[in-house]
Amino acid sequence: MSLDPVLAPAHRERWLRRALANRSFLVGLSIASLVILMALISLFWTPYDITRLAVANRLLGLSAEHPLGTDHMGRDILSMIMIGARNSIAVAVVAVAIGMGIGVPLGTWAAARGGWVDEVLMRANDVVFAFPSLLSAVMITAIFGPGAINAIIAIGIFNIPVFARVARAGALALWPREFILAARAAGKGKVLITIEHILPNIAGLLLVQGTIQFALGILAEAGLSYLGLGAQPPMPSWGRMLFDAQTRIAIAPHLALFPGLAIVITVLGLNLLGDGLRDVLDPKLRRER
Repeated sequence: MSLDPVLAPAHRERWLRRALANRSFLVGLSIASLVILMALISLFWTPYDITRLAVANRLLGLSAEHPLGTDHMGRDILSMIMIGARNSIAVAVVAVAIGMGIGVPLGTWAAARGGWVDEVLMRANDVVFAFPSLLSAVMITAIFGPGAINAIIAIGIFNIPVFARVARAGALALWPREFILAARAAGKGKVLITIEHILPNIAGLLLVQGTIQFALGILAEAGLSYLGLGAQPPMPSWGRMLFDAQTRIAIAPHLALFPGLAIVITVLGLNLLGDGLRDVLDPKLRRER
């Protein structure tokens, strides 16, 4: 999978036609864009200030004043979901950036060097993969304490071996290719070949994997917040909202319904976007399925 068709002007129009014809890509991009837009708007405006409690308005149902109702402290749920989107996206973006920033160099280095370097790095990856992602995150946040920063670090650490494996597999498939052999014959070193030839040709693969890990990061952040190890009150989080709603779900089901829908729709949109990106960047996969 390569981004060359996207970057080359002669193929840009063809790539755009494929993207506009791909339903999964369009639906996923629309959902992801709406969630990101909602998070950006929350930086400047929300319908209500979520730090101000209004106990007299607690557990209100859906209304024109509060479109998604209020929680047990009288806070507007729509405002909390908007800010929760911002927190979830921030955690997922930084965690993916950590995983990609460390995992990709490690994976491409292992593919370029081979031998004992490749063996040691891959066995270290196996050790990390032996622990489920959420369990690893719980262990790290339990040791260093709850909070959004520690949640980012925990999720980011798990992302490192994921990107390392993807980058290594993509690079190993390219090293025997003729254009790589020609670059080596021209006197280019492994580092320069990796930067100039390997990385551009696996960028599409990494982009798709990044979209998938972004969705998993949002799920992991919600899980940690549900357990009380993510963002701490009064900062709202979708997972924390689900935790607070579990004892009141019989009398106010909307407390769990809307944050749950926010998580489901966001993750679904990102997965559709990743699937669509895979088809658009590599049409051969679409024909083979």
